[in-house]
Amino acid sequence: MSKRAVLEVIALDAEDAVAAQAGGADRLELVTDMAADGLTPAPATVAGIRAAVDVDLRVMLRLADGFAAGDVESLVRAACEMREVGVDQFVLGFLGPGGAVDLASVERVVGALDGCRWTFHRAIDRAVDRGALRKQLAGLPGLDTYLTAGSADGVDQGLPTLVAEAAQGGEPGYEQQILVGGGLRLDHVPQLRAGGIEAFHIGGAARPDGWRGPVSTEAVARWRKELDGDETGRPDGSA
Repeated sequence: MSKRAVLEVIALDAEDAVAAQAGGADRLELVTDMAADGLTPAPATVAGIRAAVDVDLRVMLRLADGFAAGDVESLVRAACEMREVGVDQFVLGFLGPGGAVDLASVERVVGALDGCRWTFHRAIDRAVDRGALRKQLAGLPGLDTYLTAGSADGVDQGLPTLVAEAAQGGEPGYEQQILVGGGLRLDHVPQLRAGGIEAFHIGGAARPDGWRGPVSTEAVARWRKELDGDETGRPDGSA
């Protein structure tokens, strides 16, 4: 394969961001509070990260643990505050009590993004019907990515779904890029790349000391090498 794979890394602060960029990250997902699986960071934190690096940033719009939208107007205000500090890419995703997409809430928040690009995150892995969710969201402005493990239980269980959805790329509801994350390991990469996956998302895998420690430039570089090496046909990059 000749197309460079996208490597997105979760960053909590400017130190993480600098380390991730130095290791070869193409894009950062900015969050806070990983104990709640990632919530919206403070605008000042985002502004500091933006000043520290020049890679793309996608900021989480999520105010509480779980996949319910909660206070939608607070989400809209958060989106507007991020726009004021220069954010032009976002991450979001909301489900209703029955596991279907909460389309009204998604549309309300997306309406505040003024056409910015955004990722629908792993709420898709908890959806009662992935295909229906994709079709409902297909026409929303700015949606260009789905962050997914293919399963709520992680990439090990989701591999067949990920490869099947990649094969549908370009069909209605499947035009967006698949960004694989959630239990992702280096040994998954060859099969995913062979299946047409071109974007990868890591969080804990970039932190040898866990979430209490910072992003490791060396850990990110290992992923960068694996992704680039896989383009030659071998996981180690040899000819």
